[in-house]
Amino acid sequence: KVALDFWRRGQDREKIQLKDLEPVLSVGVFNNKNSGLWHSSLIDRNLIDYFVPFLPLEYKHVKMCIRAEMKSRGNPIDEEVVQKVADEMTFFPKDERIYSDKGCKTVQTKLDFY
Repeated sequence: KVALDFWRRGQDREKIQLKDLEPVLSVGVFNNKNSGLWHSSLIDRNLIDYFVPFLPLEYKHVKMCIRAEMKSRGNPIDEEVVQKVADEMTFFPKDERIYSDKGCKTVQTKLDFY
């Protein structure tokens, strides 16, 4: 949500700083019943120094993953294939297709079809 809010304000994902995410992360983890840290005294007593956020990947980052996978396989980088594989990936929000749902996790298997 934070990354999406930045995008909607016209700010680059790379401009997001830890201070923008830390309060949201600690409260979210503390209040999430499915979290291993739900109502944890580690958070309540401020015993966790900081959370390491993993930001969602944008379309351009997914294309970078595809190119890197092609290169690691010893294949020449074919931009047409890069485009096709990237277009097969799922993104959110559905209307805007800004961030990858799965990051680059399915790039290898999708690339196998090309």
